Amino acid sequence: MSVPSRIDMTASCACGSVELAAIGAPIVSSVCYCRDCRQGSRQIEALPSAGPVRDPDGGTAYILYRRDRIECSKGASLLKSYKIRESSVTNRVVATCCNSAMFMNFDKGPHWVSAYRARFQGDLPPLQMRICTKYKAPDVVLSDDVPSYPGYPLRLLAKLLASGVAMLLRR
Repeated sequence: MSVPSRIDMTASCACGSVELAAIGAPIVSSVCYCRDCRQGSRQIEALPSAGPVRDPDGGTAYILYRRDRIECSKGASLLKSYKIRESSVTNRVVATCCNSAMFMNFDKGPHWVSAYRARFQGDLPPLQMRICTKYKAPDVVLSDDVPSYPGYPLRLLAKLLASGVAMLLRR
């Protein structure tokens, strides 16, 4: 089964006050187990009335979109960025109305936004990979339904590079 070349998806916070609109096919759908994603997810989960961000196995599931293909379509004034360290270049963006994790972006640089998979409704693109699995808890046994990589695989880097080139060429 192949992923259609165009998927229009929406993501919303738990109370519905904030919505994201994503246009076109995502770059990738993955789960990350890196230290920063685990720490950032715990930080968000500690907010009052926040729901779970991590999957039961400790990973954080994302759907990555090019920056030019995802936008806040409702409630942008309710979004707040959190950093795990003051020097961090990553921002974990939360809907303050209900403390729902919405997406992760960067101060500068990368051309993509990592939206939290759990925020999307409808037919989600299939999970394609698990990354940074060397950081998962030792007692966690991962399913073999998709490839798992101890770090950032060449396959992921190639997808990111190709999407960056496509964005530059406005495709």
